[in-house]
Amino acid sequence: MNTTPDSPRRALVLGGGGSTGNAWLIGIVAGLFDTGLDVTTADLTIGTSAGATAAAQLAAAAPPELLAAALAAVPPQRSGPGRAVSDHLERFRAIIASSEDAADLRRRMGAAALARQDGSWQAQWRTTVAARLPGARWPDRTVLITAVDAQTGDPVVFDRHSGVDLVDAVAASTAGGGSAYTIGGRGYIDGGYRANAENADLAAGYARVLVLSPLGGRSLYPAEWGTHLATQVDALRAGGSRVETIVPDSASEHLFGANAMDVSLRPLAARAGAEQGRALAEQLTELWR
Repeated sequence: MNTTPDSPRRALVLGGGGSTGNAWLIGIVAGLFDTGLDVTTADLTIGTSAGATAAAQLAAAAPPELLAAALAAVPPQRSGPGRAVSDHLERFRAIIASSEDAADLRRRMGAAALARQDGSWQAQWRTTVAARLPGARWPDRTVLITAVDAQTGDPVVFDRHSGVDLVDAVAASTAGGGSAYTIGGRGYIDGGYRANAENADLAAGYARVLVLSPLGGRSLYPAEWGTHLATQVDALRAGGSRVETIVPDSASEHLFGANAMDVSLRPLAARAGAEQGRALAEQLTELWR
């Protein structure tokens, strides 16, 4: 796809980052919206993992409504990252160390998820995901939801033409630490395994690209695999795209990473995102308009 500097085509990239990452994404978009900058009007929205949930949420509800829900939630008692998160990271690091490249990693992660296949988890996870979405229909505008085929390790991108229910697409993209999520007899795992947590490379050909990365572009993958966000952004710019990458500021970065699955931190993450979005509105107006 060719672009020109005056092309109006805009892409919004919503990266993964767990429960707090989702809240921060909603906060950023709502903060921008509060200043009159509506990035949900993007010609393309790319959602990965927590960003896939955010993409589906923003397709069905206004940013202020989603932010209000995140801020009003009564957080449970904080429990920290927990053993499950630590165990998953330990397994993930071990698989990375034994993998030759990103494709090999995806195959190994898929095989491990299939080995832990759990039919009862599937139903529970779909119910959980559906409850997070204010609507279950694909929007008319282009939304891409990333995942990985657990059987082959091949990257997968779902959209409204894929014949896959939106809830199932999001459930597959967020299947990060347990079993593979099955759709039509095939298992899928988290879209973050495709190419880092953002998958910004899918915005190639779009003139203006806004990347929201709750994890700050950090990656456990070796740099030589070429999957890091910085590498993806360099490639987009080399192709003629203008790119802005937004990451959590220093005052809120402790809410992510190891704490990403701590749901008690969601209101704080949402508030931090909203404040940051309002502060960034002037900087991003030229890019977006």
